[in-house]
Amino acid sequence: QVQLVESGGGLVQPGGSLRLSCAASGFPFSGFHMNWHRQAPGNDRELVARLFVNGMTIYNDSVKGRFTISRDNAKNTVYLQMNNLKPEDTAVYYCNALNQYNLRDSYWGQGTQVTVSS
Repeated sequence: QVQLVESGGGLVQPGGSLRLSCAASGFPFSGFHMNWHRQAPGNDRELVARLFVNGMTIYNDSVKGRFTISRDNAKNTVYLQMNNLKPEDTAVYYCNALNQYNLRDSYWGQGTQVTVSS
């Protein structure tokens, strides 16, 4: 049974930091590209960061220099370190796994709320 379970969301003041975690199970984690997406109310879901199996990363321009995606294959976990948070980062953050050999083979977590407000 495939599971992606996000944690680490919450309420933080502007300029603060949070680290999101996504624990994966039920599929060969090391063979999947791992992504964080987010969706704010009234907006489409957007890619925040992608960590390819080969270690390459891409980031949404709005988070470059502030967010860092990483993974621990031994723990089947992907992280998103978010620094210098801004109110416009407020959204539900979703973990997503993409099979490197078949991009239609994709799994999603249930999401975790991040709210940046004073």
